[in-house]
Amino acid sequence: MDYKLQPVSGRSQLEMGALNGESVHELDDESPYSLEKETNKLCSIPKIERGSSSGNLQASINVMLRNVYKSIKIVVFSNKLNLLIPFGPIAILVKKLNGGHAWVFFLSLLGITPLAERLGYATEQLAFFTGPTVGGLLNATFGNATELIISIYALKSGMVRVVQLSLLGSILSNMLLVLGCAFFCGGLVFQKEQRFTKETAVVNSGLLLMAVMGLLFPAVLHYTHTEVHSGQSELALSRFSSCIMLVAYAAYLFFQLKSHRNLYEALNEDGSSIEEGSNDNESAEISKWESIIWLFIMTTWISILSEYLVHAIEGTSIAWNMPLTFISVILLPIVGNAAEHASAIMFAMKDKLDISLGVAIGSSTQISMFGIPFSVVVGWMMGQRMDLDFRLFETATLFITVLVVAFMLQEGTSNYFKGLMLILCYLIVAASFFVHEDPSQGDENQPKT
Repeated sequence: MDYKLQPVSGRSQLEMGALNGESVHELDDESPYSLEKETNKLCSIPKIERGSSSGNLQASINVMLRNVYKSIKIVVFSNKLNLLIPFGPIAILVKKLNGGHAWVFFLSLLGITPLAERLGYATEQLAFFTGPTVGGLLNATFGNATELIISIYALKSGMVRVVQLSLLGSILSNMLLVLGCAFFCGGLVFQKEQRFTKETAVVNSGLLLMAVMGLLFPAVLHYTHTEVHSGQSELALSRFSSCIMLVAYAAYLFFQLKSHRNLYEALNEDGSSIEEGSNDNESAEISKWESIIWLFIMTTWISILSEYLVHAIEGTSIAWNMPLTFISVILLPIVGNAAEHASAIMFAMKDKLDISLGVAIGSSTQISMFGIPFSVVVGWMMGQRMDLDFRLFETATLFITVLVVAFMLQEGTSNYFKGLMLILCYLIVAASFFVHEDPSQGDENQPKT
């Protein structure tokens, strides 16, 4: 009995010893094992955070790519007119291959048309965030960027007369054709008299008359031969008047955007002002920064094609047997003003006539009070004799045009018949320049060597 119990007792002791030994080993290993475990836990925390941050970065990239795809789909692929965009690169390719001026001019014309329309669309989207006043000003600015870039390139080549004629044609096109089409299309859509802010129209008419004054006196001085210093007084007067006109335009911007901003707010049908940001339950299809990016892309591409267009003018005039004045004053501004044309009609058909007026008349004001004086100052810096003497026929055409448009705007209302009259007036002006021969074409239209 004792013999049997001893092994059991021994076994129990061995087991207890084993257990005790195990406990000892556990006690010995517990401290380092716990430290390693805690270390692994601490090391795993940054891995989780790094994995989370990389996942967020990937998600942000995916969202950005989706937004870019959506923006391209809306701006580029949503309009059938954009099928004409490839004609722009084709025009550049034709120029590089054989230099066919007539083909380059025609293909550039086709390529610029959809870009100008999309420029107007991007400006319309930006107007949701800036309001109608700044939106119209931005549209006029981006629309006139083409003419200003063309002017700088032409001045570098000594083509002073092309600069004068293209800027004059831009004013005539905006005041008669663009505004006329806006009035005509808006009147047909709504079958009623549309209203706009009469006070702003009066201010713009006054600025346009001031621009006519700046162009008239150098021309009269030249044709009456009453200069104190022959050949110099006219140029000095032009440069002085240009500086004054630039100051007047800067004051006009302050008047429009700051001191009398309430005058430039859009009107409801009952004459009350529309709050900025209110767009008749419409919403922007692209964001503000997307609109700005697209504006710069379209403006850059239009400027590139416009350069090819300008260099092909003389060759096109010979190939088509068409007066250079007609191409410079009529055809070239129609292409350059395509953005204003599309935007003004688009806004008028949505009964946003204040924005249409800001685009058409605002663009004319900007060219006459900023674009032309700016070209004179740039030509002064380049050593070119760019002045405000646009010749008697051209100055008289501008003066009569400003008077006609001022009478159309004095009531603060528009209808399709007023638009039709402006369009018909533009056809008369176009026919006049088609039969007009510029006496200084042979001398001043050649590049400087």
